[in-house]
Amino acid sequence: MSGTGADVPTGAEPERTSPVEGEAAPSAVAEDQVVSESGEAPEAAAGSSDAPGGDLDATAGMAAEVEVDVVFSEIAAVMSERDEYRDSLVRLQADFENYKKRVSKQTDDMRDRAAESLVEKLLPVLDTAELAIAHGGGEGVAQLSATLSGVLEREGLERIDKAGEPFDPNCHDAVAHEPGDGGQEVAEVMRSGYRWRGRVLRPAMVKVRG
Repeated sequence: MSGTGADVPTGAEPERTSPVEGEAAPSAVAEDQVVSESGEAPEAAAGSSDAPGGDLDATAGMAAEVEVDVVFSEIAAVMSERDEYRDSLVRLQADFENYKKRVSKQTDDMRDRAAESLVEKLLPVLDTAELAIAHGGGEGVAQLSATLSGVLEREGLERIDKAGEPFDPNCHDAVAHEPGDGGQEVAEVMRSGYRWRGRVLRPAMVKVRG
C-alpha cells in the first residue's frame, strides 16, 4: 500500500517498547503485592512458621515442672506417713515397756503377799517352840525352832525381841507399864514381834518402863 507511510514487512515482530519511566516492572509489582497482602516480609513469614515448635517446647517444659511438683508432693506425703508410723511405733514400744514393768511389779507384789501370808501363818509355830524352850522343852525343840527361824530369816524375817530399846508404838505393843525415870523404854518382851522384809508383820508384846 502507498501513501500512508512505510510498509511493515510481513512476518516481522513488533518492536518491544521499554517500560515507561515511573512504571514498575511486573516482577517487582508481584513482590510488592506479596509483601502488602501478607503484611510482613518473606523472612518474617518464614520465621513465624517456627513459632508452633517453640510453643510445644514451652508446653512440654511446663508439664515437666508440674510432674516434678507432683512427685515432690507424693514424696512429702510418704515421708509424713512414715513419721506417723514411726511415732506410733515409739509410743507402742513405750506402752509395752510400761506394761511389762507393771506386770512385773504386780507379780512381785503377789509373790511377796503370798510369802508374807505363809510366814504369818508360821508365827504361832515359832511362838509355841519359844514357849516350849522357855519351859524346858529339850534340845530337839530348840534345834527345830532354830532351823525354822534360820530359814525364815534368810528369806527376810526379822525378830523384834530386844529389851532396853526405846519404846516405839510402830513395832511395840505395850500391855503393861511400870514406873521409871527418863523416857519410855522396853522393860520386858512378853512375846516376840516380827518384821518381814522391813515391814512390821506383828508388833512385839512388851512391858514399858518410864
